[in-house]
Amino acid sequence: MPPRMRLTAVTLDCVDPLALATFYQRATGLPLAEGSDGEFAGLAREGGLLIGFQRVDDYQPPRWPGQTVPQQFHLDFAVDDLDQAESMLLESGAVKPQWQPGGDRWRVFLDPAGHPFCLTRSRPR
Repeated sequence: MPPRMRLTAVTLDCVDPLALATFYQRATGLPLAEGSDGEFAGLAREGGLLIGFQRVDDYQPPRWPGQTVPQQFHLDFAVDDLDQAESMLLESGAVKPQWQPGGDRWRVFLDPAGHPFCLTRSRPR
C-alpha cells in the first residue's frame, strides 16, 4: 500500500503574519501557535490542522472576483448565524465584496490581506 499523505497545515502569504493571525484568531477562536512571530504565525487546533501565515515582502493580494491577480485557493468556514458572524468579521477588518455568487447559501469576504474566504451556515447535526 502506498504511503498516505496527511494534510497538516494551510499557509497564506501576507505582509504581516501576526496581524493576519490575529484577524483569524478572533474569527475562529483558535489559539496562536507557540513561536509565532513577524516572519511566520500560526493558529493551531489540538490534533488538527494548522492555519499558517508567512511574511512575503512583495505580496500582492488576489483580485476577486477579477483574475488580474488570481486567487490560488480560498478557505470556507461554517457558522451558526451568518449575520452575526458577518458583523464580527467586518468589525475586525474583513471586506464584503459587492458581488455575492452564493445567494443565501454562503457569503464571500476578503481578509485584511485580501484573501477571499467564505462563510456558510453550519449543517444541523
